[in-house]
Amino acid sequence: MKSLSTAFDGKTVLVTGGAGAIGSNLISKLSEHNTSEIVILDDFSSGYEWLIPHDSSITTIKGSILNEEKLKRVFKRDLDYVFHLAAHFANKNSVDHPETDLRINGMGTLKLLEYAQMRDLDRFVYASSGCGIYGGDAEIPFEEDDFTIDHGTPYQITKQLGEMYAKYFNNLYDLPVANARFFNSFGPGEVPGKYRNVIPNFFYWASHGRELPITGDGTETRDWTYVGDIVDGLLRMAVVEDAVGESFNLATGQDTEVVEMARMINDRVENSAGIEFRERREWDDKPQIVGSIEKSQRVLGYEPTTSFADGLDDVHEWFEDNRDRIEAAASEEFEDHDPA
Repeated sequence: MKSLSTAFDGKTVLVTGGAGAIGSNLISKLSEHNTSEIVILDDFSSGYEWLIPHDSSITTIKGSILNEEKLKRVFKRDLDYVFHLAAHFANKNSVDHPETDLRINGMGTLKLLEYAQMRDLDRFVYASSGCGIYGGDAEIPFEEDDFTIDHGTPYQITKQLGEMYAKYFNNLYDLPVANARFFNSFGPGEVPGKYRNVIPNFFYWASHGRELPITGDGTETRDWTYVGDIVDGLLRMAVVEDAVGESFNLATGQDTEVVEMARMINDRVENSAGIEFRERREWDDKPQIVGSIEKSQRVLGYEPTTSFADGLDDVHEWFEDNRDRIEAAASEEFEDHDPA
């Protein structure tokens, strides 16, 4: 494997969705390397400019992955790596807006692959989803070869579609693709909002003294994976030769009950309001999610290093350090929607 410390020296890297939680953390890590240029393509529909680190190597282009003019501007560069993280995110968001989900996650990914195959890339890394690829009846822990076509949300469908398109471009054009299957990413950089993940929302509601709403009985489990570990996996997927044409779980291999996660957040924020149980959502058919990381360990040398408790401490600290910005963003994200 190329050394991660030197693999990106003098390289030009495109990160779509670079103003999001995972994207901004990835760019922060890339900026530590001697890259020639880091290009961000983001329409800021869900990302924030204040999340992007200040570095002379970073160029930000505001625009959609569906915008041909913006794509031509980006791909005029002699790109070496593409990390495609831009997406119409969240299962509930896709249920509410299935056509938008298909346009962005389906057509948007196809357009990027079409442009990418005309460049001599070292790697195209596609951000897929562990919750999307594996069915509710899959064996635990989820292994990369055990995927389904029996989906509960449009997001799950389009994430699998993206993997299929990536593999097609690998087969037909020898485009060096690799698919990253994220498992419940969490960490600094993710703001609360209507369609956002549960951990930033719980920190936000707990800080406002509200009950934390759990849909189900709380015994449901998730494989929460710290964003720093996901970034490490993405970088490894970009440089390991045996990653080409393959899919990898970026997970921890361990799960935590939702009710325990809620209690841990309430404890950190000193929220005495407690927990409220609600009816399980119709599309949520996975009471347990755990990803096998055997393949990622064996092929990539991937090894998650941040415990769930330490990761929650980091999120808590980030919320405290960015309280004013988070409050402003959350107010805009939730609008008139009552989060609790």
